[in-house]
Amino acid sequence: MSAERTATAPRLPRALARRVGKDVPAALTRYRVMAWVVGVLLIALVLVAVPLKYAAGIEGPVTVLGTLHGWLYFIFFLTACDLALRARWTLKGALLVLVAGTVPVLSFYAERVATRRTRAGERV
Repeated sequence: MSAERTATAPRLPRALARRVGKDVPAALTRYRVMAWVVGVLLIALVLVAVPLKYAAGIEGPVTVLGTLHGWLYFIFFLTACDLALRARWTLKGALLVLVAGTVPVLSFYAERVATRRTRAGERV
């Protein structure tokens, strides 16, 4: 039976098989959702709420979006750490992804790179 399996389907290298476990796709989906949510909220905060506060003196949007972004960034942080552990990212890669979540627009780029490399079985 194993000879048939080897002949019909190529086997993954052991390192790749360890990194691409059955839990990694679910963790990657959670990470991607949170990266987008946090990225969109950060852009709304920086491009809409902060100008409203300083140009028009309206402080409500900064309070709401700032608090919401802070709490959701914490969830993003947890999902990114979860994915980093499951996919066996390097410490440097995990830290860069986490820092990218604090810079408007850069979080989208970091999410794409992390997704592409994780799906390919590479370490981020």
